[in-house]
Amino acid sequence: MQLLTDQILTHVIQPRPANSYKGTFGRVLLVGGNQNFGGAIIMATMAAVHAGAGLVTTATDAVNLGSLHAQVPEAMFVNYHDKVQLSNLTSEADTIVIGPGLGDDFRSQEVLATVFANTQPDQTVVIDGSAITMMAHQKITQPAGHLIYTPHQMEWQRLSGIEIADQTTTNNLAVQQQLKATVVLKKHHTEIYEPTGQIYQLPLGTPAQATGGMGDTLAGIIGGFTAQFSDHQAAVLAAVYAHSAIAEELAETRYVVLPHQITEALPAFMQRYANQ
Repeated sequence: MQLLTDQILTHVIQPRPANSYKGTFGRVLLVGGNQNFGGAIIMATMAAVHAGAGLVTTATDAVNLGSLHAQVPEAMFVNYHDKVQLSNLTSEADTIVIGPGLGDDFRSQEVLATVFANTQPDQTVVIDGSAITMMAHQKITQPAGHLIYTPHQMEWQRLSGIEIADQTTTNNLAVQQQLKATVVLKKHHTEIYEPTGQIYQLPLGTPAQATGGMGDTLAGIIGGFTAQFSDHQAAVLAAVYAHSAIAEELAETRYVVLPHQITEALPAFMQRYANQ
């Protein structure tokens, strides 16, 4: 197992080329946020925008439209019950983030099925939260694409069948290799399992992060990084590192670090490393 350091940030985050436009930095589609959990997909959307994705579209329940536009006017909206639009946007995105606040009722299952049916082999698909739970409970087949799972330990237990007490690196790696996907196992000192078999450990993290929405924000940052940076595996590592590095900095003066505070600090944090 290899420890992550801030060298991953200088490797991934580079100055933006002068001759560029919004299309240069990727298209991200975020899917989630049912009528009860709209905040999750809004936080993920905010994170993707602040991470630098060029074009961000959020597919969510229509009840979230006002709040989404009030919080993130840079993001576009689609009603995720419109299967035609959702199918088209899914197939056109560079990175898809699905799961934050999606829920697991029959409507959520329909949304998940529509997205999974339209992903392409060359796309990055970040599978988070409710999407992981539905895959585990409904025995849903993996979609096409370069897959990144972002479970916390209970979600990993559901997906992998490994009890939390038995989630050793050896056991986790065995299942991850069957999935042939990247797994970001969120825990104290998060572990990242890559398709190559390489395992990384994040040496950062603070109890100030223990609040709702933290994982949604990480999923959004991963979405933004993988859409705009060409080395997708390194981009995942950089996103995980940046998320907790910012939180540690903020925790020096705050008892609790809120997810949106990490998001707001992200552009300035990235600029520091782009200039190194």
